[in-house]
Order: sequence, then C-alpha cells, then structure tokens
Amino acid sequence: MKPGCRPGHNRVMKARFPFLSGAVLAGGLFLFAGVAPAAEGFPSKPNVVLILADDMGFSDAGCYGGEIRTPNLDRLAAEGLRFTQFYNTTRCWPTRGAVMTGYYAQQVRRDAVPGVRSGYGGRRPGWARLLPELLKPLGYRCYHSGKWHIDGPRLKGGFDRSYSLEDHNRFFAPKRHLLDDKPLPPVKPGSGYYATTAIASRAVEFLKEHARAHRQQPFFLYLCFTSPHFPLQAPAEDIARYRDKYAVGWDAVREARWKRLREMGLLRCDLSSLEPNIGPPYYFPQAYKILGPGEIRHETSWSELTEAQRKFQAAKMAVHAAMVDRMDQEIGRVLAQLRAMGAEENTVVFFLSDNGASAEIMVRGDGHDPNAPPGSARTFLCLGPGWSSAANTPFRRHKTWVQEGGIATPLIVRWPQGIRARGEFRRAPGHVVDLAPTILDLAGGEWPKRWAGGAVPPPPGKSLVPLFRRDGTAPHRFLWWLHEGNRAIRMGDWKLVADRKGPWELYNLAQDRSETRNLAARFPGRVKELAALWEREWAQIQELAKRDLPRPSGESGR
Repeated sequence: MKPGCRPGHNRVMKARFPFLSGAVLAGGLFLFAGVAPAAEGFPSKPNVVLILADDMGFSDAGCYGGEIRTPNLDRLAAEGLRFTQFYNTTRCWPTRGAVMTGYYAQQVRRDAVPGVRSGYGGRRPGWARLLPELLKPLGYRCYHSGKWHIDGPRLKGGFDRSYSLEDHNRFFAPKRHLLDDKPLPPVKPGSGYYATTAIASRAVEFLKEHARAHRQQPFFLYLCFTSPHFPLQAPAEDIARYRDKYAVGWDAVREARWKRLREMGLLRCDLSSLEPNIGPPYYFPQAYKILGPGEIRHETSWSELTEAQRKFQAAKMAVHAAMVDRMDQEIGRVLAQLRAMGAEENTVVFFLSDNGASAEIMVRGDGHDPNAPPGSARTFLCLGPGWSSAANTPFRRHKTWVQEGGIATPLIVRWPQGIRARGEFRRAPGHVVDLAPTILDLAGGEWPKRWAGGAVPPPPGKSLVPLFRRDGTAPHRFLWWLHEGNRAIRMGDWKLVADRKGPWELYNLAQDRSETRNLAARFPGRVKELAALWEREWAQIQELAKRDLPRPSGESGR
C-alpha cells in the first residue's frame, strides 16, 4: 500500500471530487488538502478559461513588475498563483499548437521539421487531437474567441462556437474574421470596432448563451487576444493615459521593473545588459525609410538616442502600454460575466503569453502614415528591440530567440473553489505543453492511448495539478526548444542555449536566470552531455513527426 493511502481511498475521493483523474487520485492526501469539494449547484467538473496574450513581455503586467495598469490580472494573481519559471515556444503558432495538443510543436508539425510540410502551414498528424476534442466526451461545451493560428477549422477541432480574427494587420477595421468558421463582412473604417474589445465581446456573448441554454454543462473558453502584437494600435483614450510616461526611456523602465520584481520576491537575478548587435530577427530596410529617422534597429542605451528618436520611441511604448491596459479592461468584462452567471468560484482561469515581447520592425497592412497620431488606424508601428528588452525585463533577447526573454512567460492560475493558496509563487519549471494535460486532468479525463489509425504517442506535457497544492520539483526530466535554428534544452537548473549556427552557451538558471555568465568553458562535460541529449530528442521528434506519413515506394515501414 502506498504511504498515506488506505483501502477504498480512491473510491471515496472520486465520489467527493468527480473531476479528479485516477492519476491525480493516486497522489492520495497530497492533493486532497488543496482541492475543495464542488459548490452546490455547479457542475462537478470545473469550468476553464484559458487566456492567451500575443507578444506580451514577461514583466508587462503589474503583478510581474510592470508599471502598466493591469488591475484585473493583478487581482487574479492576488487570488491565485503566479508561476515564475513557465515557458512558451518563442513564437505564436508553435505555442498555440503546443497549448492545444500537449506536444512540442515539431512533434505535431506546427514548427519546422526538415523534409516535411510543417511550420506555419503544417498539418497535424491524425493522432494529435485538439484539447476540445478530448473535453467534449467529458460533457464540456467549448468556445473560442480571437486568434487561431492552428491548422484546421475551429468547429471540427471540437469548438461549439468560435469567433476567429484572421486579419493581424488591423485592430480597427479587420478585413478577415469568421463566426463559427463562416466569413463575416469586413469591418468598415470608423465603425467603432476595436479587436481587443470585439474578442472579449464575443466571449461574453458565448458565456451568456451558455448560461441560458447549457448551464448544467461545464465549459472551456479559449480566449486569444491579439494584443499587444504589432501593429501598435489602441483607442486614443487609452493612449492618453500613458502619453508622457515613457519619456524617461527604456533604461529607467528596465531598472524600475527589475527593482519591483526583486521587492515582490518573484525573481532574484541580475538585470541583463543590452546587446548592441541585437536587433529585429528579420531586416526590412524599406520599413525604416517609411518610418523615418525616429526608428532604430539595434538595442542601445537611451542616452545615445537623438531627441527625435526619444520622442518617437516613447510614443510607441505608450501605445504598447495602452494595448495591455485595454486587454486587462476586457479581461475584466469576461471575469464580470463569470460572476454574473454564478460560475466564478468553480472556474479555473489561466493567463499567459504566447512568446516574449517582439523586436520586429516592419510595415504591413494599410501602410504607415507618419502624420497620423501614433497608434491610430493609419499607423503601423512595432515595439522594436529597445522597448522589447524593457518588456522582457530582466531577461535577454526577444520573440523568436530561445534565451529567457523569448521563451519566459507569466502564468497566472486562479480557481477560488479549488486552489486555497492566495498570492503564492510557484517556482517549478513548466511549459505550454503542460496546459492540455492539466486541463484534461481537471476535467477527469485520461490521455487517449489509441485513435483510428493506431497508437497515440505519450505527450511530453505533464499535469500541473499537484502544483496547485504546493510548489515542488519539476515534473519534466528536461525541456526542449527549437525555432528557426535557435535551440535550447533545460535540465534541472542547467540550460544550454545557442543562436542558429552559433556555439552552445551554458547557464545555471538557479544562480543566473538572466543568462549573463556563460559557463560553457568551465563545464565542457556538461555542455557535451546536454548537447547530446538535445540531439537525441530532436532525432526522436523528427521520427514522430514523420511516422504517419506515406513512405516512398519500396521503403519498408517499422
């Protein structure tokens, strides 16, 4: 008999907590103390709201050290948990594929695999089902609102309702958006539409419909904002709140955020230095001609900028802050709807970002009018490397890189009825591949072992449910990354990381989370060990990504 268990223990636990899976129940009293029984009148299984921001930096929210006004996120953090070492895949579509499947993006062909149609246009293997497809047999109604960036229609992927914004170049007048996979008319300029508000409004609409017609069923809401992704566009009243706030420059903002992070006990590490040779991951020279002399290409000290550059850059960050502020306001509306329908207590809310803040600079969509007010519909501005470094404080690099600045995300989890901890940190490392197994675990499901075409490979993702009770060791033996040649692996506190064709660098994240002291020369044996593990994992991932593909004539299968 396992310590702490007794005959009939799991049977009794299952009766009191019908939403817990057998795997969780096997943990016995470890989890019992942290999960309360369902309230009268609610479904026994918790509702789930998964909120995903787009290109939001690690320290943008107030509860992660930022100066931007985010009272609703701050309240979620105060009433729940903040994870300090949670990771994404450093890019939007790989992260979304990993979130919805529980597998590394390359395993399901949603990031590049040599010799296979993969990446942005990749098609998932038949065994890689989306999370809603696993929740539907458990009685869940599933809703999506916002960005998609996953292959296949939404409703065929298990969602009952979906509002999908497919135009990522326009916040005020998108030309392509869909309701339940059917195209809607383009939004007319000047109509009062704003993407962040529209995404939340559709989510509220779906929740009201659920309360009216499906109250006895639990629900899953996948709420995907496009903020604060470029183009930097926001309502004028929100921009006005930050108009003069960033004239102090990104050096001062980074220092202030770093100080707050340390004071709140969230992180204990040095502040990374700006890297003068680091700029956007892609170079579009024509964009700089359009944007004018105020735009800069590389990370540099604020003191080295001209007055015109400082004015231009400060205006950009004001818009970025306004976009985060507005997203928080709209999250507040969704949370208010949960309260209004009596679902708040038994709803697990997750909040995170799909990658770090972006250093990209480009002009797309309707172009950029330098005479229009910054952040208005006729402008196309990007955050750029200076402010991206501030948004990712205290870490190095940006979206598309796999240093901590590209892959570290805030993760907030609140569940009033199920998580008794209030305002606590969880320092165990985790990854977006963990979200699908966690949510399925909460719903009382088990990971499928077979599909029509054969066996389903076990996912790398692990349930985070035990961490809802208390902090603990990482459930992973290691975590693995690859995007556009940028590669990394983390085992325990050791992280091996490299840029594209650059050499491996080694860091001890327990002592140096901001990756300022490369230890590769001191520990060549550890570099060799981790590099070999990275290569073995990559070989296995490629094999899995190709396993269900037709083999060339004459080639035998396994």
